[in-house]
Amino acid sequence: MASTSPRTVQLVRDVMTRRPITLDDTTTIRDAAQAMREGDVGDVLVVRDQSVYGILTDRDIVVRSDADGCDPNRTTIGAICSRYLSQVGPDDPIDRAVEVMRETAVRRLPVVDGEVLVGIVSLGDLAEARDPRSALSGISRAQPNT
Repeated sequence: MASTSPRTVQLVRDVMTRRPITLDDTTTIRDAAQAMREGDVGDVLVVRDQSVYGILTDRDIVVRSDADGCDPNRTTIGAICSRYLSQVGPDDPIDRAVEVMRETAVRRLPVVDGEVLVGIVSLGDLAEARDPRSALSGISRAQPNT
């Protein structure tokens, strides 16, 4: 009879990005875009009064700001960010994060421990954890375009 070892359950804390870039909701779009460029990321978490207020992606800047003719030096990220966020906890299994992403059709989830933001988990992080040989995992590991 073959012995089977118990399956190790990976937790969100094992795959999340710790200390994501956070910006106050009063930050201008231009400053947010510069922070994304400097951090080599496609999203920032938007905070208000030290609580997660929303998320802003590079796509949001194009679709909700540039396409509408907003002034990036005056328009704040609080005005264009996605506000209603699903989230997961650091001790949730990664299967829970996959489930929430699937149900809500999002690619990133804030990771919150109680009321405290502790990280962010992306679809790429989960792909890497689940199947490091997958196309999505390879894309997530690729060097950025310069």
